[in-house]
Amino acid sequence: MPLPIAPAGEELTVKKILADEKNKRHFENLGITIGSKIVVMSAVGGNVILKVKNGRLALDRTQAMKILV
Repeated sequence: MPLPIAPAGEELTVKKILADEKNKRHFENLGITIGSKIVVMSAVGGNVILKVKNGRLALDRTQAMKILV
Protein backbone atom coordinates (compact mmCIF):
# COMPACT_ATOMS: atom_id res chain seq x y z
CA MET A 1 0.00 0.00 0.00
CA PRO A 2 1.25 3.54 -0.66
CA LEU A 3 2.30 5.69 2.29
CA PRO A 4 -0.65 8.14 2.20
CA ILE A 5 -3.08 5.31 3.06
CA ALA A 6 -0.81 3.47 5.51
CA PRO A 7 -1.90 3.40 9.16
CA ALA A 8 -0.32 6.07 11.35
CA GLY A 9 1.74 5.13 14.39
CA GLU A 10 2.73 1.64 13.25
CA GLU A 11 6.23 0.57 12.26
CA LEU A 12 6.15 -0.36 8.58
CA THR A 13 8.68 -1.95 6.24
CA VAL A 14 9.36 -0.43 2.83
CA LYS A 15 8.53 -3.10 0.22
CA LYS A 16 9.04 -1.22 -3.05
CA ILE A 17 10.02 2.18 -4.38
CA LEU A 18 8.36 3.13 -7.68
CA ALA A 19 10.78 5.76 -8.91
CA ASP A 20 13.57 6.28 -11.41
CA GLU A 21 17.20 5.83 -10.36
CA LYS A 22 17.71 9.51 -9.55
CA ASN A 23 14.75 9.57 -7.15
CA LYS A 24 15.69 6.19 -5.66
CA ARG A 25 19.12 7.61 -4.80
CA HIS A 26 17.43 10.66 -3.27
CA PHE A 27 15.23 8.42 -1.09
CA GLU A 28 18.30 6.37 -0.11
CA ASN A 29 20.06 9.56 0.99
CA LEU A 30 17.02 10.32 3.16
CA GLY A 31 17.23 6.83 4.73
CA ILE A 32 14.34 5.26 2.81
CA THR A 33 15.46 2.00 1.22
CA ILE A 34 13.78 -1.32 0.52
CA GLY A 35 13.58 -3.17 3.82
CA SER A 36 13.99 -0.06 5.99
CA LYS A 37 11.62 0.55 8.89
CA ILE A 38 9.55 3.74 8.92
CA VAL A 39 6.64 5.09 10.97
CA VAL A 40 3.94 7.31 9.49
CA MET A 41 3.48 10.08 12.07
CA SER A 42 0.63 11.81 10.20
CA ALA A 43 -0.95 11.96 6.76
CA VAL A 44 -3.06 14.98 5.81
CA GLY A 45 -4.32 15.44 2.27
CA GLY A 46 -1.81 12.89 0.99
CA ASN A 47 1.16 14.73 2.49
CA VAL A 48 3.00 12.50 4.95
CA ILE A 49 5.29 13.05 7.92
CA LEU A 50 7.52 10.05 8.56
CA LYS A 51 9.84 8.95 11.29
CA VAL A 52 12.90 7.53 9.56
CA LYS A 53 15.63 6.21 11.84
CA ASN A 54 16.07 9.02 14.40
CA GLY A 55 14.67 11.88 12.35
CA ARG A 56 11.45 13.15 10.84
CA LEU A 57 10.80 13.70 7.18
CA ALA A 58 7.94 15.33 5.27
CA LEU A 59 6.94 14.08 1.81
CA ASP A 60 4.35 15.52 -0.53
CA ARG A 61 1.67 13.29 -2.04
CA THR A 62 3.57 12.73 -5.30
CA GLN A 63 6.67 11.43 -3.51
CA ALA A 64 4.73 9.49 -0.89
CA MET A 65 2.75 7.56 -3.53
CA LYS A 66 6.03 6.18 -4.91
CA ILE A 67 6.83 4.37 -1.66
CA LEU A 68 4.98 1.11 -1.00
CA VAL A 69 4.89 -0.56 2.42
